[in-house]
Amino acid sequence: MFTIQCCPKGRLARLGMAGLVCLASLILGAAGTGAHEGHDHGEADKSPVVSSAYPRVAARSELYEIVGIVKGGQLSIYLDDAITNEPVTDAILQVTIGESAAIEATKAGNGLYTVAIADRKPTGSVEVIFAVSAQKGDDLLVDSLTVPQTASPLQKHEYGPLSFSRRVVAFAVAAAGFGLLFGYSIRSGRRIAATFSAVVSAIFVVLAATSFGESQTGANSAGPPEPPALSDAPRRLQDGSAFAAKPTQRLLDVRTAVAEPQTIRPAVNLIGRVIADPNRSSIVQSIYGGRVIPNGGAIPRIGQTVAKGDVLIQIEPHLPVADRTTILEKVGEIEQLMAVTENKLRRLRPLAERGAVPQGQVNDLESELEGLRARRDTVRNSRTGFEELRASTDGIITAAKVVPGQVIQPQDVLFQIADPMSLWVEALAYENIGLKAPEAATAITHTGDSIALSYVGTSRALRQHASVVQFAISEPPTGLNIGQPLNVMLQSGAPVSGLIFPRDAVVRSSNGENIVWLHTAAERFEPKPVRVLPVDATRVIIAAGLDGGERVVVRGTDLINQIR
Repeated sequence: MFTIQCCPKGRLARLGMAGLVCLASLILGAAGTGAHEGHDHGEADKSPVVSSAYPRVAARSELYEIVGIVKGGQLSIYLDDAITNEPVTDAILQVTIGESAAIEATKAGNGLYTVAIADRKPTGSVEVIFAVSAQKGDDLLVDSLTVPQTASPLQKHEYGPLSFSRRVVAFAVAAAGFGLLFGYSIRSGRRIAATFSAVVSAIFVVLAATSFGESQTGANSAGPPEPPALSDAPRRLQDGSAFAAKPTQRLLDVRTAVAEPQTIRPAVNLIGRVIADPNRSSIVQSIYGGRVIPNGGAIPRIGQTVAKGDVLIQIEPHLPVADRTTILEKVGEIEQLMAVTENKLRRLRPLAERGAVPQGQVNDLESELEGLRARRDTVRNSRTGFEELRASTDGIITAAKVVPGQVIQPQDVLFQIADPMSLWVEALAYENIGLKAPEAATAITHTGDSIALSYVGTSRALRQHASVVQFAISEPPTGLNIGQPLNVMLQSGAPVSGLIFPRDAVVRSSNGENIVWLHTAAERFEPKPVRVLPVDATRVIIAAGLDGGERVVVRGTDLINQIR
């Protein structure tokens, strides 16, 4: 039978205090393993925003814009017009890098010039001077070129073998001490102290395992994440602007322009279609109808050129039996009268030769006989002869609706002929555009081509609740077909002030609003929302959202807008 003896309160308190101190030191030591010198878990690593892959220098003046890119021991220089972004190909370019002497750049075509710098590659920040001599004018452009130094490898956060061994030895000694204390407590019969020692030992084991795992993780962990790969590919930046390197701009054929405010009348958009000029077109019809007979060959087909008066086809009339009988009876009656007249002539001619009968009677009978013959031919051929259909105007056949042997009805349209160089446009106006001639009118085809129009007139009668407006095309483009739909831009209304730009300069953003792209830097483009009014087939008014003097992309805008 065991006897449980309680230790004095003072010794128990001192023992508990010592245990708490040991436990606190263990906790602090384990916490210290979570943060080491040179490593802060409170802030995430921040890497600089990378805008281009290679060191470069960019400068701009009133005449020129220049960008130099260092790559492979060579400085590639892109020289463009400062307004239009068009490559300058006729320049003589002198380049001074730092303290070195001026070097004449070599032309590589399409506004690209090169300078070899392999033997004198600059480091750090150096001043670069470009001396340009071209047809547009001479200029001097200066800027700094910064070439970064080779970066030293980042140090990895790991524990040394000595530090790790010391921690293991310290924890082993502490474990041995707690084990002896636990054994002594059990042997001495102090179960409360033994229980306390066991709890502290268990906490120590957990902390030691955690510290050991963190040490192994810290020793085997990889270095910091690698920086993003550098690239000169076009891309959107975080502020919504687009980065496009000069080589990319050359591939996309990007052009810019600067416009000044102007006052002009906006345009009204009408839906129209191409029609033939009524004065230079015609249709071919039959009056009586009948069966189609080719005129000595094939029937003319669509696209064939014909001249006025050409016989196209013949029509064999269709006669009912009663009509044929009437014609035959009439012809028989006329032939009977002809026979009587011929008999009189045979009797009177000998008498007239002897002078027994006046010669005038013989002449009258001969005239009567000729008239009877003409009547017979007229009656016989009036409905039994072929009807010839001829072209009424010069042009090409745009429609042919007949085949050999076809039976047609009177007034059927068999052919349509039009002059391809004389076309009109007919449009429907649902707005009140007035009866006066507009200031200007243009049309846009489905391919985006612009056509100049001349106002002909406006109908006072409505068609489908719209006024009919007709225009003449002075110079029809090749490939324009009758019936082809067109967008007609009619300038009318009160004048407004704004900037005039090509239609291609305005695109739609992802949210559907109209935007233009500003060329804010040599290789940077910024979108800007604008309010647009149409002017004609090729131009628009930017009435709001843009200031005068800003460089706007007018060609290649849709390609810049697709950069993501």
